[in-house]
Amino acid sequence: MLQHNTYFDGKVQSVGFERNGRRTTVGVIDVGEFHFGTGAPERMTVVSGELGVRVDGAAAFQAYPAGTSFEVPGNSGFDVRASAPTAYVCEFL
Repeated sequence: MLQHNTYFDGKVQSVGFERNGRRTTVGVIDVGEFHFGTGAPERMTVVSGELGVRVDGAAAFQAYPAGTSFEVPGNSGFDVRASAPTAYVCEFL
């Protein structure tokens, strides 16, 4: 079953599904800066575009261009910054 998610007045949208027993979402982040909280650990892979990412507690943003991934611990959060619409895949670990 597919689940459509909309955040931040439609500036972040995703479709969630289960694959190989794991929950996954694919989505698009529009231009802007957004904060996300996590319940479970996540791995995000940038598919197109680039994200600046700052995991809670980090001093600075780190750039993740298309083809790169980052992981976020469960029960934490992170900021993302996009200067152009950016596509991603998020796997819940």
